Amino acid sequence: MILIISKNSDRSTIQVIKWLSSIGKNWIRIHEDEFFEIKTIKKRIFLKSQRNKFFLDEIESVWYRRGGINFKRLQYNNSSINIHMNEAQHWLEDYIIKTLESKRHINTQTNAHVNKLVVLEVAKKIGLEVPDYFLAENTDDIILEQTIVKSITGNVILESINKNEDGVMYTTTIKETEEKNFFISFFQKKIDKDFEIRSFYLNGTFNSMAIFSQNDEQTKTDLRKYNMEKPNRNVPYNLPKAVEEKAQLLMTALDLNSGSIDFIKSGNNYYFLEVNPIGQFGNVSTDCNYSLERKIAEFL
Repeated sequence: MILIISKNSDRSTIQVIKWLSSIGKNWIRIHEDEFFEIKTIKKRIFLKSQRNKFFLDEIESVWYRRGGINFKRLQYNNSSINIHMNEAQHWLEDYIIKTLESKRHINTQTNAHVNKLVVLEVAKKIGLEVPDYFLAENTDDIILEQTIVKSITGNVILESINKNEDGVMYTTTIKETEEKNFFISFFQKKIDKDFEIRSFYLNGTFNSMAIFSQNDEQTKTDLRKYNMEKPNRNVPYNLPKAVEEKAQLLMTALDLNSGSIDFIKSGNNYYFLEVNPIGQFGNVSTDCNYSLERKIAEFL
């Protein structure tokens, strides 16, 4: 049995499930709004929610996509007993999560999010080229028009920033200085790119796509500013073997066996930008005819 941990609205999960069903694999999908009770039946751990139920030992592989496993906790009137039982329940839940993560898997709930600053340091040590970057709380040392600012936390969506409206924090070129200090921010040297590369990594294999985002002013600095009227040209691409080997070393160092990796090609240089363990890969799959959803299903 394959266990899929995802969010209700994730379209890539739906496509993978279609492939799992078509090749005859059994699966269970956990949603973010489920809460599981932990039971035992004949010395076997049994998990039950309002939607699903399964024995822990019948799960053979796990795909962690998004969300997480939520548990129902028993509450006790006596505060001392409640504190003690909360700890007992924590370790039981921890055992279940670690047991699932020890099985054949694509990523895990534990390492679903990575620290961008740590990743960049590891990437440099491994030998990947990384654009110069620094942290600052003012613009005193910034070279205008040659420096970009981006979120420390990755691709950020600000949910409900206004009533019934979300917001996105885009990468931006610094064109003017600020008079006052601000919260510590991530700045990086702006690279004049030939094109960008999104590479989906799965267990030692790279499926890459060149994105000609520099041809459109709207997407030149941040390709997420999609131009629906004039989409970027996307084509299959092969990274140099030396770059793939270093990127694989990075994924191994981060204990990741899957993720979306972003590069910039500038002349003969390939600059590493970031890795997102649960990044989107649907456009790479569709635009390049890689059938990544099928590859994921077959790996599981």
